[in-house]
Amino acid sequence: MTEQQAYSWPVRIYWEDTDAGGIVFYANYLKFFERARTEWLRSLGVHQRELRESSGGMFVVGGASLDYRRPARLDDQLEVTARIAELGRASLVLEQQAWLLEGSGRSQLLCEGRIRIGWVDAAQMKPARIPASILQVLTP
Repeated sequence: MTEQQAYSWPVRIYWEDTDAGGIVFYANYLKFFERARTEWLRSLGVHQRELRESSGGMFVVGGASLDYRRPARLDDQLEVTARIAELGRASLVLEQQAWLLEGSGRSQLLCEGRIRIGWVDAAQMKPARIPASILQVLTP
Protein backbone atom coordinates (compact mmCIF):
# COMPACT_ATOMS: atom_id res chain seq x y z
CA MET A 1 0.00 0.00 0.00
CA THR A 2 1.26 3.46 -0.80
CA GLU A 3 1.88 5.94 1.99
CA GLN A 4 -1.14 8.10 2.74
CA GLN A 5 -1.58 11.34 4.62
CA ALA A 6 -2.84 10.80 8.16
CA TYR A 7 -6.25 12.20 9.03
CA SER A 8 -6.09 14.62 11.97
CA TRP A 9 -8.79 15.42 14.54
CA PRO A 10 -8.51 17.90 17.46
CA VAL A 11 -9.23 16.92 21.07
CA ARG A 12 -9.36 19.20 24.11
CA ILE A 13 -8.85 17.53 27.51
CA TYR A 14 -11.67 18.11 30.03
CA TRP A 15 -12.09 17.12 33.69
CA GLU A 16 -14.10 14.08 32.65
CA ASP A 17 -11.08 12.77 30.70
CA THR A 18 -8.75 12.75 33.70
CA ASP A 19 -8.22 10.37 36.61
CA ALA A 20 -7.54 11.07 40.29
CA GLY A 21 -3.95 11.92 39.44
CA GLY A 22 -5.02 14.71 37.08
CA ILE A 23 -3.85 12.97 33.93
CA VAL A 24 -5.86 11.47 31.07
CA PHE A 25 -7.19 8.06 32.09
CA TYR A 26 -5.46 5.50 29.88
CA ALA A 27 -8.66 4.02 28.40
CA ASN A 28 -9.76 7.43 27.13
CA TYR A 29 -7.13 7.26 24.39
CA LEU A 30 -9.22 4.43 22.91
CA LYS A 31 -12.20 6.81 22.88
CA PHE A 32 -10.14 9.54 21.23
CA PHE A 33 -8.93 7.05 18.61
CA GLU A 34 -12.49 5.82 17.97
CA ARG A 35 -13.75 9.35 17.42
CA ALA A 36 -10.89 10.16 15.08
CA ARG A 37 -11.62 7.01 13.02
CA THR A 38 -15.30 7.90 12.83
CA GLU A 39 -14.54 11.46 11.72
CA TRP A 40 -11.97 10.17 9.22
CA LEU A 41 -14.62 7.91 7.64
CA ARG A 42 -17.11 10.79 7.67
CA SER A 43 -14.53 12.98 5.86
CA LEU A 44 -14.43 10.29 3.15
CA GLY A 45 -18.23 10.36 2.82
CA VAL A 46 -18.74 7.14 4.80
CA HIS A 47 -21.38 7.56 7.49
CA GLN A 48 -21.49 4.46 9.65
CA ARG A 49 -25.21 4.44 10.48
CA GLU A 50 -26.16 4.93 6.82
CA LEU A 51 -23.61 2.31 5.81
CA ARG A 52 -25.14 -0.25 8.17
CA GLU A 53 -28.65 0.53 6.96
CA SER A 54 -27.73 0.33 3.27
CA SER A 55 -25.30 -2.60 3.31
CA GLY A 56 -26.30 -4.63 6.35
CA GLY A 57 -22.69 -4.57 7.53
CA MET A 58 -20.49 -2.58 9.85
CA PHE A 59 -16.95 -2.15 11.10
CA VAL A 60 -15.99 -3.61 14.49
CA VAL A 61 -12.76 -3.47 16.44
CA GLY A 62 -11.02 -6.84 16.47
CA GLY A 63 -7.89 -5.84 18.35
CA ALA A 64 -5.93 -2.93 19.72
CA SER A 65 -2.37 -2.42 20.87
CA LEU A 66 -1.38 0.88 22.47
CA ASP A 67 1.88 2.32 23.73
CA TYR A 68 1.71 5.19 26.21
CA ARG A 69 4.61 7.65 26.08
CA ARG A 70 3.66 10.73 28.11
CA PRO A 71 0.55 11.89 29.95
CA ALA A 72 -1.94 14.49 28.76
CA ARG A 73 -3.46 16.80 31.35
CA LEU A 74 -6.49 19.03 31.87
CA ASP A 75 -6.90 21.71 29.16
CA ASP A 76 -4.25 20.21 26.88
CA GLN A 77 -4.98 20.43 23.17
CA LEU A 78 -4.25 17.20 21.29
CA GLU A 79 -4.14 16.18 17.67
CA VAL A 80 -5.31 12.61 17.12
CA THR A 81 -4.38 10.99 13.82
CA ALA A 82 -5.51 7.93 11.88
CA ARG A 83 -3.78 6.32 8.91
CA ILE A 84 -4.33 2.98 7.18
CA ALA A 85 -1.35 0.68 7.68
CA GLU A 86 -2.87 -2.42 6.07
CA LEU A 87 -5.97 -2.88 3.94
CA GLY A 88 -7.45 -6.28 3.20
CA ARG A 89 -10.74 -7.54 1.78
CA ALA A 90 -12.36 -8.07 5.18
CA SER A 91 -10.28 -5.98 7.58
CA LEU A 92 -7.88 -3.11 7.93
CA VAL A 93 -5.25 -2.00 10.42
CA LEU A 94 -4.98 1.63 11.37
CA GLU A 95 -2.04 3.35 12.98
CA GLN A 96 -3.17 6.08 15.33
CA GLN A 97 -1.34 8.65 17.39
CA ALA A 98 -2.20 11.29 19.97
CA TRP A 99 0.08 14.34 19.91
CA LEU A 100 0.25 17.16 22.43
CA LEU A 101 0.03 20.50 20.61
CA GLU A 102 2.21 23.31 21.87
CA GLY A 103 2.87 26.57 20.12
CA SER A 104 2.67 26.29 16.35
CA GLY A 105 2.28 22.53 15.98
CA ARG A 106 2.88 19.00 17.23
CA SER A 107 5.38 18.75 20.00
CA GLN A 108 5.16 15.48 21.91
CA LEU A 109 3.87 12.02 21.04
CA LEU A 110 1.66 10.93 23.93
CA CYS A 111 0.17 7.64 22.75
CA GLU A 112 0.28 5.49 19.64
CA GLY A 113 -1.56 2.38 18.65
CA ARG A 114 -2.48 -0.15 16.01
CA ILE A 115 -6.18 -0.89 15.75
CA ARG A 116 -7.49 -3.85 13.72
CA ILE A 117 -10.95 -3.22 12.27
CA GLY A 118 -13.02 -5.98 10.70
CA TRP A 119 -16.17 -5.94 8.60
CA VAL A 120 -19.11 -8.03 9.81
CA ASP A 121 -22.62 -8.85 8.70
CA ALA A 122 -24.51 -6.80 11.30
CA ALA A 123 -27.43 -9.22 11.66
CA GLN A 124 -25.27 -12.28 12.35
CA MET A 125 -22.10 -10.59 13.62
CA LYS A 126 -20.05 -12.82 11.33
CA PRO A 127 -17.01 -11.72 9.31
CA ALA A 128 -17.68 -10.65 5.73
CA ARG A 129 -15.93 -8.81 2.91
CA ILE A 130 -15.83 -5.05 2.99
CA PRO A 131 -18.09 -3.76 0.19
CA ALA A 132 -16.17 -2.84 -2.97
CA SER A 133 -17.54 0.71 -2.83
CA ILE A 134 -15.99 1.21 0.63
CA LEU A 135 -12.67 -0.38 -0.36
CA GLN A 136 -12.53 2.02 -3.30
CA VAL A 137 -12.97 5.00 -0.96
CA LEU A 138 -10.30 3.69 1.41
CA THR A 139 -7.71 3.04 -1.30
CA PRO A 140 -5.46 6.07 -1.83
